[in-house]
Amino acid sequence: MTGRIGRVVIEADGASRGNPGQASYGAVVKDAETGRVLAEDGTAIGVASNNVAEYRGLIAGLTMAQTLAPDADIEVRMDSKLVVEQMSGNWRIKHPDMLPLALEANRLAPFGTTYTWVAREQNKHADRLANEALDGERSGVTFHTDAPAPEPPAVTREEPDTAVEEVETPGSRGWSSPGGPVTTLVLVRHGATSLTADKRFSGGLAGSNPGLTDEGRAQVREVGEWLAPIAEAVDVVVTSPVRRTRESAEILAERFGVGLVEEPGLAEMEFGSWDGQTFTEVREQRPDEMDDWLGSLDAAPGGGESFREVEKRVQDALAGLLESYAGKTVVVVSHVTPIKILVATAVDAPLTSLFRMELSTASVTVLSFFAEPGGSGIRGSMRLYNAQPPGAGQMLDPQRW
Repeated sequence: MTGRIGRVVIEADGASRGNPGQASYGAVVKDAETGRVLAEDGTAIGVASNNVAEYRGLIAGLTMAQTLAPDADIEVRMDSKLVVEQMSGNWRIKHPDMLPLALEANRLAPFGTTYTWVAREQNKHADRLANEALDGERSGVTFHTDAPAPEPPAVTREEPDTAVEEVETPGSRGWSSPGGPVTTLVLVRHGATSLTADKRFSGGLAGSNPGLTDEGRAQVREVGEWLAPIAEAVDVVVTSPVRRTRESAEILAERFGVGLVEEPGLAEMEFGSWDGQTFTEVREQRPDEMDDWLGSLDAAPGGGESFREVEKRVQDALAGLLESYAGKTVVVVSHVTPIKILVATAVDAPLTSLFRMELSTASVTVLSFFAEPGGSGIRGSMRLYNAQPPGAGQMLDPQRW
């Protein structure tokens, strides 16, 4: 194959006979200008659901595109409303089996990748590959470097039949092309401590500094297993030096087989004299302090920090991470306030937005950052917020937040 390919189309599909049942995926990569087939993959994957098979097809297509045309713009065409809307950022990823697959697809997909829903009739090539794999007629990747160039197929954009799709909640869209390497931060809140169950203020190093409970350690191990499919992409685990985050980070670093680095700027907000108390107790004992704190981002608990002070050090820490780990994937273990500040920074929201976010223990939030074209600044995007692994149902109880 000669010459640079500027734009490719990926067509992908999945099949599951039984849903879940014996499953496979099919993926084809085409030159978008000529319609020339560049590569095909049809592979059986054992027992899986149809949605899992479809995500596996997407990952296979992105992997082939990265091999054949790493600098090309990509359009993905699939007849799966679920995958298209989730990857476009319009639907939340609710099913636990989908998260590691979506993270891997996001890692492989360059910024600017577009996702188009097409009718099943327009996705016959990928569907055929998937069924051939299920029937044992093919397995693995075939590259076509000298294939003739057929007429590019027309794309039908009719209303999809979503009856068999998993119902999701609309989210927000907001992608743009990067001007430099994309740095992905997988933010993990620490596991449960003796104070989180009662919703007590628990600050940074100057406070009571509790460690993880047995439940908290189990929660973090679940997160580690859940994120294991992306372990090879993780460059390092960065943690707040506070005991509960350090203990959580050690579990994750060992699971991923990577190094551990402390970043003091990611420590929790210092609550001073409020540390260890509940909101109600502070309200009863220090009503004036509480009113000031709720009324101003510059007010601080006695001996503690204000939100503005925490924002400054968290954003300084973020700048350091983006400089040190440009273009890499970093797992960051931190606390409620710093993670919310990082989210607000990524989506360019005011600091007051922190009061409208909820964040569970041992939850996962994913942010990406890249340089604006022309070097005009850093831009961020939120790919996932407050997601939890299978078996984490106990963390869904609002009383435990």
